[in-house]
Amino acid sequence: PIVLLAILKHPFTRLGLDPETLERRRIELELQGLRGPRKTTWEALETQLRAKGADEALLLTAELRAALSRLEIGAEAQAPAEAARRLTETLEALSADPLGDTGDLWAGHGGETLGRLLAGLIDESHGLPQTSPRGFADLLSRLMSGESVRTGGSTHPRLRILGAIEARLTRADRLIVAGLEEGTWPQGAPLDPFLSRPMRAKLGLPPPERRVGLAAHDFAQAACAPEVILLHSERREGGPAVKSRWLWRLETLARGAGMILPGRPEVIDWARGLDAAGGYAPAKRPSPNPPIADRPRVMAVTRIEALTRDPYAVWARDILKLYPLERPDEAVEARARGTAIHKAFERLAEDHPVELPPDAAAIFEGLYVAELEAAGMPHEALARETALAKEAAAWVADLERRRRADGRTIHVELKGELTIEAPAGPFTVNARADRIEIDPQGYGHILDYKTGKAPSKKVVETGFSPQLTLTAAILQSGGFPTLGHPEPGELTYLEITGRKPAGREEVRAMPGDESALAAANAYEGLVKLISQFDHGRPYTSRTAPQFVKQYMSDYDHLARVFEWSTSGEEDGE
Repeated sequence: PIVLLAILKHPFTRLGLDPETLERRRIELELQGLRGPRKTTWEALETQLRAKGADEALLLTAELRAALSRLEIGAEAQAPAEAARRLTETLEALSADPLGDTGDLWAGHGGETLGRLLAGLIDESHGLPQTSPRGFADLLSRLMSGESVRTGGSTHPRLRILGAIEARLTRADRLIVAGLEEGTWPQGAPLDPFLSRPMRAKLGLPPPERRVGLAAHDFAQAACAPEVILLHSERREGGPAVKSRWLWRLETLARGAGMILPGRPEVIDWARGLDAAGGYAPAKRPSPNPPIADRPRVMAVTRIEALTRDPYAVWARDILKLYPLERPDEAVEARARGTAIHKAFERLAEDHPVELPPDAAAIFEGLYVAELEAAGMPHEALARETALAKEAAAWVADLERRRRADGRTIHVELKGELTIEAPAGPFTVNARADRIEIDPQGYGHILDYKTGKAPSKKVVETGFSPQLTLTAAILQSGGFPTLGHPEPGELTYLEITGRKPAGREEVRAMPGDESALAAANAYEGLVKLISQFDHGRPYTSRTAPQFVKQYMSDYDHLARVFEWSTSGEEDGE
């Protein structure tokens, strides 16, 4: 996807279309097909586009596929001349406009250089052995790296970027001489592995240092311009650099004449100058304050967590309706793993609601792996996940047997809601419970599946992760219509990793007074929180900075968190 987007967004790409049509189709293809997990084949991409009704993107995909089909030569070896011809045809097909004109593809210094290189490969490479596609790519890269495209003098009327030899023939009002470090300018004397210094002298060959002398002449000529700026780096390629010997000698000569070469101002002087300028005010945390009527009146328990920790994210998503885009070629592993675990638990409970079969571990493993395959997980990642699935399935089978031993009923993926009276009118919070178990004593145990680290007990008790506790409040109030009004039981996170240990039950509240109190506190916290926002509380960014490292929002860049958090304003509310 990243390579295809680079091709589609290149300024030379036209694919036989006018600019407006190309842009419209490209945007649709990017949003509907090339973002998110990678599609492994053209057919898979086209199937997804058809399912989403992206007809414009389908047309562009066909045009792009036809242009690139010239490169689909398989893994067999071929002559470099034939590979160069195929590449040339592909470039021209990609850059052709509706009239067949290739535009700037072969124009300018860069186009002429590339055209000459490819023409040479087509006409003069018959003596080269056949090569694989990868081998031809390496060959072409090496040949291109040996080409120099000089564009400074022809593209800018006042600026030229030249080498030392070219600069000898040019006069300029201002000359910038860069690279004045030992080993760069001048370069070190070359080492001859075959001829020693006495041997070179006996043969009448110049000494290795002669090149240093020639470079000194180049430097002297450059330093005679009307205005010269001499540049050297204090570090080069990650290591400390040493000034060129010519700079040292020039500074020594100037001191002997009672002069000092002007240098750059020290960084501390720049900083003091900025402080003296005044008018500096650190960036403040953004705190948008939309009208009460525009604030959401229905939210999921997971969005209540965002409202507690980072109200700005709620403002951006739930009020402005700004939804994050998936990345091109996004890694599918984390999301697919979480979805697969949920689906496998759901299918196992639906297919076997009461009695657990003897081969429950194998069934769960098969369901889990099948969901990973359906999500498009790459084969190399699937091989690793299959091994983890076996360990996780054994743990899950044991978990199911233990939890079903008392005859409790299991309910999965149930939807519930709770409406409270708030100052600005009714407010509804809803939840989709991964799993609720009703035991013979009438307790409703709430379980949530996690493939990563579950929130700690302290975070849950302080209300910064209210998912389970608010779900318990909804359950207690009868918000799940098919379950009645059971008292909340265990509030548990199930961590399933397949590693050592393969899984873990993280209980955050026990049945009875503890879970009832947790539900009551969550309800009271919700009422207080909504009341604050109904009375005009702004949607401030990051109101809980103590959990900054644990909670990353999709909208941190929009809130410019890095700017204001480094200015010293990090106090929570």
